[in-house]
Amino acid sequence: MHHPIEKHLRRTLVAGAALLSLAVLGGCDGDSRDRANEALATKAAVPPAEKKPVVDGLPGMPPVLDPKDVYAADRPGRLSPVVKDFPSRVYVPNTNSNTVSVIDPSTYEVIETIPVGTQPQHVVPSWDMKTLWVNNDKGNSLTPIDPRTGEVGKAVDVHDPYNLYFTPNGTYAIVMASLDRELVFRDAHTMKRMKTVPVSCYGVNHADFSLDGRYFIVSCEFSGELLKVDTERMKVIGQQKLPFYGAMPQDVKVSPDGKKFYVADMMADGVWVLDGDTFGRPTFLHTGKGCHGLYVSRDSREMYISNRGEGTISVFDFAQDRLTKKWDLPGGGSPDMGGVSADGKVLWLSGRYNSEVYAIDTRTGVQLARIKVGSGPHGLAVYPQPGRYSLGHTGIFR
Repeated sequence: MHHPIEKHLRRTLVAGAALLSLAVLGGCDGDSRDRANEALATKAAVPPAEKKPVVDGLPGMPPVLDPKDVYAADRPGRLSPVVKDFPSRVYVPNTNSNTVSVIDPSTYEVIETIPVGTQPQHVVPSWDMKTLWVNNDKGNSLTPIDPRTGEVGKAVDVHDPYNLYFTPNGTYAIVMASLDRELVFRDAHTMKRMKTVPVSCYGVNHADFSLDGRYFIVSCEFSGELLKVDTERMKVIGQQKLPFYGAMPQDVKVSPDGKKFYVADMMADGVWVLDGDTFGRPTFLHTGKGCHGLYVSRDSREMYISNRGEGTISVFDFAQDRLTKKWDLPGGGSPDMGGVSADGKVLWLSGRYNSEVYAIDTRTGVQLARIKVGSGPHGLAVYPQPGRYSLGHTGIFR
């Protein structure tokens, strides 16, 4: 039996302990909240990780490396494992001689002359970069060259192949059948005709693709028009006439950020600048007489523009959005189509009306060599070049 005073003391102690426990628990709870708030504040102070925009590309197309630069894979010397062991050569189709001159760029000498079909216009790297196709326009055939061995294969029957492109997913080759007035989609490997798209303009010849690969812009040389073509649907979705009487659009090239297309015009003597997405009225930039070929530098900063009618090359700065330099070929010439060396140091161009090829230093504009070839040299290919895959022409790599 406990004394009443002892009972009272025990109840007091229990009650005190309970109050102390509540206080401690309350303190812990407050401390937890403080820590939580502190943690939240700390998290808020750290900037969220920047999400790189993902380009919704054409199905099957290799992912875009850099949404701000379609040429990100084309840096100096960055050769794909597919081509890294290929000998460095310049392949020159001579339209009047029905041959391809092969130049060793280290010696600036022609080391071989290959007979091909009638009127070869361009030498085109295949999508997988394993084959070079010589476009024998009047010969109605494509001659394959193995760039690893230099071996020439059996010609493939293809009607009116003025120029050749490949869809970014590697599914189809697109033949620019200029005289037939058709875009012919063929199997990229067998060249079997898959779909023929008749066009109402004259002289389809050059093209380039949008950043996402879902459409491409085509120049129609003889009617002064441009086409916009849906890649997946293989359908013309836009057509416009250039706002210049007698316009003759030639080469087409997309800007590094994919927002603009540049179209060379040999009669307007300059470049049309077009928003490909809206396909609205283009603006114009005067470069020089007979504006013809467009080639982007390995660092994506500049574009070299050949002015065939006056023997000059204009240099356009993408960031400054203006022409910054103009190089004269000594003694003149007729700079036409070509490409940039793998290291980015040399611009190679055919001299269309002079039976020669020019090698030009891309830093100074100085002519390094002038090499005699066959008659009517046109769409020469510098090979190999950096990149993951080829979109065609004389080498558009992504």
